[in-house]
Amino acid sequence: MNGKLVRMHRITEKGKAVIIPMDHGVTVGPIAGLANMDKTVSTIDEGGASAVVLHKGIIRHLHEPTRCGMIMHLSASTKVAADPDHKVIVGSVNEALRLGAEAVSVHVNVGGSPGETEMLSALGSIAEQCDLHGMPLLAMMYPRGKNIDNGLDPEAVSLAARVGAELGADIVKTNYTGSVDTFKDVVRGCPVPIVIAGGPKCANDRELLTMVHGAMEAGAMGVSLGRNAFQHDNPSGIVRALRAIVVGNASVDEAMDMLSWKDQSSSCYIM
Repeated sequence: MNGKLVRMHRITEKGKAVIIPMDHGVTVGPIAGLANMDKTVSTIDEGGASAVVLHKGIIRHLHEPTRCGMIMHLSASTKVAADPDHKVIVGSVNEALRLGAEAVSVHVNVGGSPGETEMLSALGSIAEQCDLHGMPLLAMMYPRGKNIDNGLDPEAVSLAARVGAELGADIVKTNYTGSVDTFKDVVRGCPVPIVIAGGPKCANDRELLTMVHGAMEAGAMGVSLGRNAFQHDNPSGIVRALRAIVVGNASVDEAMDMLSWKDQSSSCYIM
């Protein structure tokens, strides 16, 4: 057992992943749910997330360490940049190790940003550093840019996911294509595990949980959902429900029932 495998165990559960990214503050500022990071991270942790994604400054200023795994995000851009799709590297694997992170993540938009080549180069370099230090790498691979008409198009999603795997990611995060059959093709074409992004906030809980259930049926490793978790009225509850589907193979109806079980320990929901 090597260091990368040990750390992979710390950000997953039974080989599955319920990752809650909360790196949005760099891009859009202190939006709802992210004003008090200590409170939000603690609430998500209580729900039973396998890992959270945070920027280095937030990791440094948390008052208590997380019980779940911690993934340090190395990419950034702001919504007011000349090219918001161009993500630049703002941290290093060594820095993540010093801060106690179990993994790092890099964001790459595939689809026409003038900075795409730089993002691909950065991903390859970070992957090399991760291999050197035994650090798992989550690549957030999105079909996004002037050459992408539909970010849920299975061909575009398959390309983005495959690029992440080809350049050295241990886990790829990408969009769910909207159906089990089309997402099966994405999974088949990607030689590393896939977690799905949440995208915009879903209209209701059933819509979200149905999407997650479909992704798992198609062969996904799990989820990496942000706004749909930390902006939820019951963040701990929705994380428990996600965990029930991803780790416990629960049905959508069973997961919906768990949203009302606010006082139960998340450890009760493994099936």
